[in-house]
Amino acid sequence: MPRIDAHLHVFTNASPEFPRETSDVWPPDREEPVEKLLSEMEKNQIDQAVLVQMAGTSLEQHRYLLRCLKDYPNRFLGIGLIPDGHPNPAEYMAQLTDDTGIIGFRLSTFGGPRDIFAKMDVREFETYPIWEYAAEHDCVLWLYPQAIEAHLLPYLIQAFPQVRIVLNHLGMAPGKGKFSWDELGRPQIQVTSYNLAMHTTYRLARFENVNVHLSGQYAFSKEGFPYQDLAGWHRSLLNDFGPKRLMWATDFPWILEDPGYGELTTVVEKLLPNLTESELADIMGRNAKRILRFPDL
Repeated sequence: MPRIDAHLHVFTNASPEFPRETSDVWPPDREEPVEKLLSEMEKNQIDQAVLVQMAGTSLEQHRYLLRCLKDYPNRFLGIGLIPDGHPNPAEYMAQLTDDTGIIGFRLSTFGGPRDIFAKMDVREFETYPIWEYAAEHDCVLWLYPQAIEAHLLPYLIQAFPQVRIVLNHLGMAPGKGKFSWDELGRPQIQVTSYNLAMHTTYRLARFENVNVHLSGQYAFSKEGFPYQDLAGWHRSLLNDFGPKRLMWATDFPWILEDPGYGELTTVVEKLLPNLTESELADIMGRNAKRILRFPDL
């Protein structure tokens, strides 16, 4: 039974060899290297993982991700980033997916009308070439939509039913001004009981190519681990999408100090205690292996 961490980040010190963006949270001398991740995976019997690019969208800033995928081709698959407003996204995507281990790209904006009553022609959306390339070349789209553009998703997914879609972090859609960093350097997202994600994500469940991460709980919960205030949202996702379209993930490294990587390997069974053994195995790895097409070890 494979155990796969379906969403996390690694990065190393900023350098000419591995350039990246820097910030107060990931300064130039901070590193969360792949070797550290592998140590946590070994201790907790996690077989494979999805490495998601962060700290830069240029080709050069993907160098560390590409090195990790090259060094450990059977352990990891990668998700890249596309620069906003790139004049030729198809050419850019082709360079990053040419036998590199990068299987798709993360998007948070879609470039369509923000008025929900406007005419919706996906061919006029700024990201239409990205979706078109993904459809033609079997790329996965890793989505973390802004709340203001979440209403555009059904139109794009309906236009490209062959594209494998993964909604990040419980399918939540962060609102403007609701994102911050806590004292541990972890993302925090303010949500309310009336959250657009609740309605958008529910509507997307009817599309069979849409899958959801059970991850990022720390960023949305007002409680400590195991985040019992999110149990109802997990039950809703299980009811809407079923156990075959959910994937567990840790969002390493933000969870290392609190609650710890090992604790996160138990969060699904704590929040969904009525899962069968087979359903839990699906969510903890079999779904990611099937949907993302991880190689056999």
